[in-house]
Amino acid sequence: MTAVTAGPSARRRDVLARRVRWLVAATITYNVVEAVVAITAGSVASSAALVAFGLDSVIEVASAAAVAWQFSARDPDLVERREKRALRIIAVSFFALAAYVGVDSVRGLAAGGGEVGHSTPGLVLAALSLAIMPFLSHAQRRAGRELGSASAVADSKQTLLCTYLSGVLLLGLAVNSLFGWSWADPIAALVIAAVAVKEGRQAWRGDTCCALPQPVPGSAPHRVPRPVPHGRDAATARGSVDAPDRAGACATCAPGCACCS
Repeated sequence: MTAVTAGPSARRRDVLARRVRWLVAATITYNVVEAVVAITAGSVASSAALVAFGLDSVIEVASAAAVAWQFSARDPDLVERREKRALRIIAVSFFALAAYVGVDSVRGLAAGGGEVGHSTPGLVLAALSLAIMPFLSHAQRRAGRELGSASAVADSKQTLLCTYLSGVLLLGLAVNSLFGWSWADPIAALVIAAVAVKEGRQAWRGDTCCALPQPVPGSAPHRVPRPVPHGRDAATARGSVDAPDRAGACATCAPGCACCS
């Protein structure tokens, strides 16, 4: 039987929870500034993409606030109980983002792209977000995986989605400024909307990280029940399996969990 790396100790969990709170606070602060700048610059330049990007930032604030609310509890049991509610809020945020970006993109394509002015603040904002957001997303995802928090991992995906949107926005604004191809941005944004729907479904289903409990020293390695997958894999979900011996964050995850993939 393969030995299982111990889950995080109580002290380590406190450190990780504080780290998540700080990362969420940084994400909220940046997104508030991002929303104000994007919506203002978008209104001046008549850029639907910039305005949509600003509204996406508002949705991200709601998602991050849900995680902040969850981890504001000092009692670990209360944090766990708030997990599902936080996941539902994050899922709804993903769906709202997908709906808005999808509708706005279709309208933009139907209108032939429209006339969009050059926006230097928009280009600078998109470039900054493209540089900053991956670091925030990676740090929060890493802490969330080690902590076994599905909501923290889901919110990190929301932040990562902002990175993709930043790239789309930067490309769209640059192509529009250089070549006048205003149709490029709404097409790419439709792809982002599809990704948002996928991530929203995962958050709504509650695909969790399933952190393993701390084993008692000298006891036999844990055997954990296999989580019940969705769809085709349901037939293989019976019984129990030995947890894998993995390095890094996934060492504390049960097999079949989203954060281990």
